[in-house]
Amino acid sequence: MDWYEIRVQGRLDPRWSTWFDGMTLTTVDGSSVLKGPVADQAALHGRLARLRDLGLPLLSVVRIDAEEPA
Repeated sequence: MDWYEIRVQGRLDPRWSTWFDGMTLTTVDGSSVLKGPVADQAALHGRLARLRDLGLPLLSVVRIDAEEPA
C-alpha cells in the first residue's frame, strides 16, 4: 500500500475526509491537502474522480514515504 498527498485548490470541510476513505484532511494557504494510504491505482483514481466531481482544481499528487515526517 502506497501513501499519497493530494493537494487541491480551495478549502474542503473536514467532514469530507470520510468520503476519502479516512485520509487526513488539512488546509494550508487556501488549499486542502489529503494525505494517507491508498490501496492501489484504481483507488487513487477513484479519489481523484471524487475531487473532480466536487469541482476543485487539482494542484498536485505526490507519492510519499509513509515513514516520512509530517
